[in-house]
Amino acid sequence: MPLRREPTARQVRLGVELRRLREAAGLTTNQAAALLGTGRVQISHIESGLAGVSEERLRRLASHYACTDGEFVDALVAMATDRTRGWWEEYRGLLPTSFLDLSELDHHGSFRREVAILFVPGLLQTEDYARAVFSARIPELTHEEVELRIQHRVARRVVIEGPSPIPYDVVIHEAALRIQVGDRSTSRAQLARLLELSCADNITLRVIPFDLEGFARASTTMTYVGGPVPKLDTVVRDAPHGALFIDSEAQLNAYRTRFHKVEEVSLAPAPSRDHIHKLAKEL
Repeated sequence: MPLRREPTARQVRLGVELRRLREAAGLTTNQAAALLGTGRVQISHIESGLAGVSEERLRRLASHYACTDGEFVDALVAMATDRTRGWWEEYRGLLPTSFLDLSELDHHGSFRREVAILFVPGLLQTEDYARAVFSARIPELTHEEVELRIQHRVARRVVIEGPSPIPYDVVIHEAALRIQVGDRSTSRAQLARLLELSCADNITLRVIPFDLEGFARASTTMTYVGGPVPKLDTVVRDAPHGALFIDSEAQLNAYRTRFHKVEEVSLAPAPSRDHIHKLAKEL
């Protein structure tokens, strides 16, 4: 099989997890290769996401690496054997790969947690709000690039509004609700959209007002997506040239703690809706 020219974030993650298992077992790539009867270069290609691995080989590696977490190994097998060609593939070559990787992460996520400080999260944005956000980018995007990003963002909503929506817990700071993105009517429509979505059974929306104490110690913008097992959770942070995927166990634990701290200092869902109503009336 030819090597992948551009592995997806999911394919890279599988390789990273296999490398972590090998290193935890104290084995070199040469030793791992000998266990499979292959070469060191092949192991390196698998661990970098450039080459795939069969279920039989993956389970052999996990056994040699003394991994006894059957649920975790099953999840890795599912990643290795998945042949899903999702809706996002129609945007390949048209949008940066980070957009597609995020869509793939959405598709396989079991839950989603988000903290927003300056902007309403993408999955909750109206089309006009999203258009205003993308149009303000520097360097400027062409009209076609803006519209492609909006189409993609709207399509991503399936993860929280589709036939099988995942649980979505989101905390939004009042700053993001007050900053005027676009004109006044755009902001008003965006707040109405948040109120509508906050009534969905799978969505829990909380607000942090400016005058609420204790927020400073927990403040951070983050997106946390649950995997099939906690070890395969992922944190997404915005980076200058696309999304940054964080998956080390120590950092995942830190972000879990941060999210719970933010939840603790935010308003409950009902008072949060009341607060959004109040802000909408002021527009």
